[in-house]
Amino acid sequence: MSGHKDYGVFLPNAAGGWMISETAPYPPADYAYNRRVARLAEEAGLDFIMAMAKWRGFGGATDHWGQTLESMTMMAALAEATSTVKIWATVHANMQNPAFAAKVFTTLQQISGGRAGMNIVNGSYADEFQQMGIWDETMTHDQRYAMTEEWTQAVLRLWSEPSVTMHGDFFTLTDCESRPLPDPRPTIISAGRSERGRTFQARYADGAFLGAESLEGMRDLSRDVHERAATVGREVRTYSMLTVVQAETDAAAESLAAHYGEGLDREALSNMRRSWGWDAERALSWAQGAAADEAFQTPYVTGSAGTVAERVLEIVDTAELDGLMLIFPDYLEGLPRFGETVLPALRAATASDAVTS
Repeated sequence: MSGHKDYGVFLPNAAGGWMISETAPYPPADYAYNRRVARLAEEAGLDFIMAMAKWRGFGGATDHWGQTLESMTMMAALAEATSTVKIWATVHANMQNPAFAAKVFTTLQQISGGRAGMNIVNGSYADEFQQMGIWDETMTHDQRYAMTEEWTQAVLRLWSEPSVTMHGDFFTLTDCESRPLPDPRPTIISAGRSERGRTFQARYADGAFLGAESLEGMRDLSRDVHERAATVGREVRTYSMLTVVQAETDAAAESLAAHYGEGLDREALSNMRRSWGWDAERALSWAQGAAADEAFQTPYVTGSAGTVAERVLEIVDTAELDGLMLIFPDYLEGLPRFGETVLPALRAATASDAVTS
């Protein structure tokens, strides 16, 4: 697919970053560290930075994600620390009233000078919300999406109307004001792969994060979201996540990835699956037999600069994606290296595609 491809960074605002391993680098849940990463991303010429919202970790030897920074406040600070990258923060629809969220992201849009994005999630890790007394175990997957759709409709109205009155199944607003109205409105981001999730993305999102077991499966999901959006007169850009392990040679990168896998924190991995709703015994049994590459929470590529560039282009082209959100085991080393030696090749390839098409 021709056209500009967006490359961004998933910030490590939770301790341990995106590696569940005792032998991998361990980014701290530290604002100064995340500010350095954000600035490195901007200096490299990346398009966006995003931070998740996480309220409870998974223990284990690494205390994976046991310490976290709140997404919206951190990204407001990073909006001041940067000037060009898009600022995408995460909010839980099951946790924040839509009027509160609308006001927060209007404020973030002003701080960032129009670079703000709202990553909407509806809560899938029960442990996070049980500890706060706000987890409704009776809600089905479809009901959570129905709630999120109503929440999003409320936010969009509050961003565009002087006063909103609505009496929904989940939220009530009575002559609710949220001025000033953001101009332009913040970008809306959503991750999901289910039928209901893709329907939501097509109707409301500007960017959709997808996951699949194969590139062909990812291509089918990307096409589906693009087609669903087109039928309602919208455009949605599709993305996936990718971890990059880069070294001077392919062999050195593969060796590094293998080293990270050797340190797989199986207890934390088991706790993560259990929080998804797996039975504790099943989660533990699975984690004990899990392959070493489960230390990576996303698909990953290894190699020298040339190999990484080839593999990234293959992923984006084969899966028909509009971009990727990148993860680095060691952000302070890996991100600048990627920006200097890989990103120029990716940009050149896109420019070449644009000319030939």
